[in-house]
Amino acid sequence: MDSPQVRVDKPEAQPVQPVQPAPSAPSAPSDQIVQPSQDASASAVTEVEMGGTQEDATDVQEVAAPAPAPVKKSTGIHYLDFMTTSVVEIIVGKGDKQTSMKPHQGLLMQVPFFAELLDKLEEPRRIDLPEEDVDAFAYFLEFLYTRDYTIPESDAGASEADKSEENMLHHARTYTLAEKLGLPALKNLAHGKIHKIKGTPAAELAYARYVYTHTPADDTAIRRPVASHWANQSHALRHEVGDDFQKLCIEVPQFSFDVLSIILDRREKSNAHDDIKGSARKRTRREI
Repeated sequence: MDSPQVRVDKPEAQPVQPVQPAPSAPSAPSDQIVQPSQDASASAVTEVEMGGTQEDATDVQEVAAPAPAPVKKSTGIHYLDFMTTSVVEIIVGKGDKQTSMKPHQGLLMQVPFFAELLDKLEEPRRIDLPEEDVDAFAYFLEFLYTRDYTIPESDAGASEADKSEENMLHHARTYTLAEKLGLPALKNLAHGKIHKIKGTPAAELAYARYVYTHTPADDTAIRRPVASHWANQSHALRHEVGDDFQKLCIEVPQFSFDVLSIILDRREKSNAHDDIKGSARKRTRREI
């Protein structure tokens, strides 16, 4: 019975052996005790590398997750709000071109011109605009719904000159309509589209005539580029458009004055070094 007692004593001494300073001859049971502790350490390291235990990992994820961004108010169009409003009949144009359009009142209320009219409008809710261009008004409505507009392709048989002139005038009429309705965004859009068109001399002349007969004199945003174009190119373009350039200069004096002013201003700047100014300058006399 002594041998079993010795075997029991050794395991009881095992917890004391790791504290002893001289583990020169560890017994097999002590190895068995150390080995689980190494596995536990490796497991602990693994847990640390992986972010701790499953519960700890959950806590880390919750702490590391960024706070949700504050909800921003949408600056776009709330189509549902507009589409659920009643429609308003608008009769545009006259004669054979007269067209009935029925946009939603909610969208029209975003336009200063129509907001004022609709506040006073009684049943039946109908607005007549006989003087407005049908195509330009259609582009305006397209802009209300999509914030852009597109001019359809011209007839296949139309010449390049006819296409460029037609497109430039479409944009110009949209520009003047936007001015009347109080829509700066549509004005800027139409103006930008105009400058993307490579117009022929005839198209540029028709565009210049429209601009100078349908825009106020102080609208330099659209008039100044027109006058500058003709100041730069009139020496060549006037030969291609024939007498039409002369007619425009006579019929629209402001156009002639603006073009001439730009040419003279440039000439004056180029001769700024000349000390002789104004009426003090002597005329060149012929030698007899």
